[in-house]
Amino acid sequence: MLRPLSKTRIRVAWAIALAVDAIQVPADLSGPVGWFLGAGLDLITMIVLWAMLGFHWAFLPSFVTEAVPYLNLAPLWTLAVALATRGRGGEALPQPATPEAPKPPIKILNPKD
Repeated sequence: MLRPLSKTRIRVAWAIALAVDAIQVPADLSGPVGWFLGAGLDLITMIVLWAMLGFHWAFLPSFVTEAVPYLNLAPLWTLAVALATRGRGGEALPQPATPEAPKPPIKILNPKD
């Protein structure tokens, strides 16, 4: 089972993923120079997210597809973070209350009887 993550780690990972995807769309449209800059940014992003969230299978396809020009117009890092952080928040989900078994009535003994 994966360890729970703090809210701060999840928020920072989301911020990184959104920022990288926002940078890569215009960089990818700028041509080959942007593709090479985007490849370096992808490598750094994968290392940082892996260190923050631990390994998740969603990081590998994101890294590979981001290396293909014009395929990285989709926000793949944001999708990868969404999959990697799904259900790993710090608080557990509320569980339904279990009904208690009825207790037997208390019998009071009267010493005068």
